[in-house]
Amino acid sequence: MKMAEAYDPLDYENLARSVVNALLESACTPLPPAENFTGSGVYALYYTGGLPFYSHRASSDLRDPVYVGKAVPTGARKGSRQTDSDSSTELYRRLREHAKSIEQAQNLALDEFQCRSLVVVPVWITLAERFLIDHFRPVWNTVIDGFGNHPPGRGRRDMRRPRWDILHPGRAWAAELQAAETAEEVVRLLDAPAR
Repeated sequence: MKMAEAYDPLDYENLARSVVNALLESACTPLPPAENFTGSGVYALYYTGGLPFYSHRASSDLRDPVYVGKAVPTGARKGSRQTDSDSSTELYRRLREHAKSIEQAQNLALDEFQCRSLVVVPVWITLAERFLIDHFRPVWNTVIDGFGNHPPGRGRRDMRRPRWDILHPGRAWAAELQAAETAEEVVRLLDAPAR
């Protein structure tokens, strides 16, 4: 009789499943959440609208996000010490930023979006985001990039307009950037087989 492989709770797949389940068990709220909250972590945005090119990606059951992201504590990129007791409001602030981007888009409506968020111990945030992207393969993370972008700084104005802004025009800073593709070309990418 062959011995069963021992369960390893720290195996990549088991850790990923744990993060996915924890996020899906969190409450869905309108985007942005009505009340401010503290903490950093990960989040998922769900599109429930009727744009034809998202028809097979719209998530009426709020299980398949269109985008997932992370919000790390202030100073994390510069190596500031991160603690388990994160009193920042970075996660809430990031969701509000995304709501503003959606409001600026000419062909999206904020009431067509819901979100889930999960406060995470800061040291695990980046890995938790990776797990969620690997699991869900959200279209705004994998095909229509640029949703989470901030306006480019001086000296970076030669950047190309993100695909998200080509498909969802309205952010003033993105309109100043040169588009390398048309909206029709970007839509065709949504129908291309996944690689």
